[in-house]
Amino acid sequence: ASSCAASTSEPAAVSDVTDHPPPPARRTGRRPGDARSREVILAAARESFARAGYGATTIRGVATAAGVDPALVHYFFGTKDGLFAAVVELPLDPSQLVEDVLAGDAAGLGDRLVRRFLAVWDDPATGPTLVGLIRGATSHQPSADLLREFIGREILFRIASTTGHPDALLRANLCAAELMGLALLRYVLRVEPLASADAAGLPGWLGPTLQRYLTGPTPERPVG
Repeated sequence: ASSCAASTSEPAAVSDVTDHPPPPARRTGRRPGDARSREVILAAARESFARAGYGATTIRGVATAAGVDPALVHYFFGTKDGLFAAVVELPLDPSQLVEDVLAGDAAGLGDRLVRRFLAVWDDPATGPTLVGLIRGATSHQPSADLLREFIGREILFRIASTTGHPDALLRANLCAAELMGLALLRYVLRVEPLASADAAGLPGWLGPTLQRYLTGPTPERPVG
């Protein structure tokens, strides 16, 4: 009888083990293929931006070319301007720059735009990369076209459009001309005395001009 009891108790012990396996260990770290997927997306985006320009490039189109779900593009880069910033290795978040400039009354737009612009270019963490981008754009027309379109549409036009003027795109272009001229002369060509001028004093010169571009009345066309 005791042997029967022993024989019947053994399966029960085995059942306890097999019915309740230990929970699997949690997987940590990056998902397999994440780094590779990111590079594939960047390559597809680089090709699309160069071929179609910033405006015609879409997250969905890049995802299709890369063979991934659009959600994965958003996972890595957030928005299209984030994707562009990664492609050209832009050392700043364009959306944050726009938010900083718009954080205040309309009367101070020009001053804040100049100050934020100078802060980014004078920062040793971001300035050298921007200088490299401008130098590359001056010697490579497709790069110049892409950079101009991005700065005009995604930064300056977004700022100018908040003023309610119907000619916001022209106003954004005028701001771009002013600021890119400043960048070229001060940081790339190093023209003196502008190159060594105190950054604290430059908004007083440039701020009113940008403010007029952004919020001033549209000049009347000359008659005759």
